[in-house]
Amino acid sequence: MRFLPFVSVMALTVLAGACKKPAPKAAAGVPDFHNPADPGFAQQAPDSFRVRISTTKGDFVIAVHRAWAPRGADRFYNLVRSGFYDGVRFFRVIPGFMAQFGIHGDTGVTAAWRARVIQDDPVRGTNGRGMVTYATAGPATRTTQIFINFGDNNRLDASGFAPFGQVVEGMEVVDALYGGYGEGAPNGRGPDQYRLNVEGEKYLARQFPKLDKINKATVE
Repeated sequence: MRFLPFVSVMALTVLAGACKKPAPKAAAGVPDFHNPADPGFAQQAPDSFRVRISTTKGDFVIAVHRAWAPRGADRFYNLVRSGFYDGVRFFRVIPGFMAQFGIHGDTGVTAAWRARVIQDDPVRGTNGRGMVTYATAGPATRTTQIFINFGDNNRLDASGFAPFGQVVEGMEVVDALYGGYGEGAPNGRGPDQYRLNVEGEKYLARQFPKLDKINKATVE
């Protein structure tokens, strides 16, 4: 099962680059998410850590265990501390299945991260309720997109979806995320990921205003 459709990288990069704005400077010691080549993104995550996600529906907490999926944990740790997920929408919420987020609202940022894939981690856990996993478009395609399982999705385990964390507080908040748009286009009436990559937050705000978003993600 693939969670991300393949799109024309060249077309997206050209269109995104046309509307790219100057990036603000990152705080000292914090990697700049506008620049995926920042050495700060190579920092190894702690063996375990917690991330508080403050959303438009309330807060929930993800406990991350590096031993479950070290490459995934390292990427998530550095994205969170860089502020990458602040303001990002839960653009694909399918009740009974999962809630997905991680496409940045700034199309220039999205374009910059598109080729920054990380290699796969062995699947050491199962995609049960509350487990947190990267979306993929096949082997070795993980970048920034994450999903939270609403139920028992262990059928995903055999396809290489390796959980790296678990919601340990506030799963009721995750359950409450707006899922009325359902599956994304072309299989449903939810957001089209191609258009989201090209048009960014303006597309979601205009056509899918009920989608919840992350106000702030913080390593505790």
